[in-house]
Amino acid sequence: MFTGLIEEVGEVVGVLASDRSTQLRPRVASRRRRSVLQIAAPAIAKKSRNGDSIAVNGCCLTLTSRRGNRLNFDLLEETIARTNFKKLRRNHPVNLERALPAEGRLGGHFVQGHIDYVSRIVAFEKKGPDFRLEVESPAEFAQYVVRKGSIALNGISLTIAEVLQKSFTVWIIPYTKRHTNLDRAQAGDLVNVEFDILAKYVERMLAVRG
Repeated sequence: MFTGLIEEVGEVVGVLASDRSTQLRPRVASRRRRSVLQIAAPAIAKKSRNGDSIAVNGCCLTLTSRRGNRLNFDLLEETIARTNFKKLRRNHPVNLERALPAEGRLGGHFVQGHIDYVSRIVAFEKKGPDFRLEVESPAEFAQYVVRKGSIALNGISLTIAEVLQKSFTVWIIPYTKRHTNLDRAQAGDLVNVEFDILAKYVERMLAVRG
C-alpha cells in the first residue's frame, strides 16, 4: 500500500532484456520475455533492501537487486503493456515511493500500485500560480471519475477538480510540479492512472447484490 506522496524522482538508467526462465508448474518451464528496469535513486537506494515494494510511476514493483544508488526491477511483458513503461527511455524521470509502513502517516490516499489504465495528457498549462492538468478519460472508466474524488496519476495522489465529457482535470501546485516528474510533462505524454480503491469495492458489492 502507498500514499501517493512521491519521495524521490529517480532517473532511468536503462531497460535491459533478460531471458531468465519462469517456472509455471512442476516439470514445465517456459521462457517468458522480461526486462530489467534500472533506476538511479540516491535517496531511496540508501533506505531500500532486496524484496521491498516500491511504486515506480505509481506501479508497484519488487526491488530485485541494488548496487550503489541503482535499483533494479524485473518487468514482465504484461506490466510493460499496461503501463507507460513502454515509453521509458534512458534519463527519463520516474516518480518513486516506498510502501507505507504500518506506523506511517497517510498523507495522501490509499494507493495500491495497481494501474487501471494508461491515459494521455490533453493539456497542461499554467493558470495563475498553479497548473491545470487535463487527462483523457475513456467512457468505460467514467464511473470511477468523481468530482472531488481521489485519483493517482504516475503515483501522485491528486483530487479531481472537474469532470468533462471525455476527460477530467486536476490542479497542480508549483511544489508538486517541481518535486515530481510532472515538471517535464507536456500534452501528449502518457500517465499511469489508478482510481480510488473504495470506488472499486463499492461497485463490486453493488454488482453482487444485483
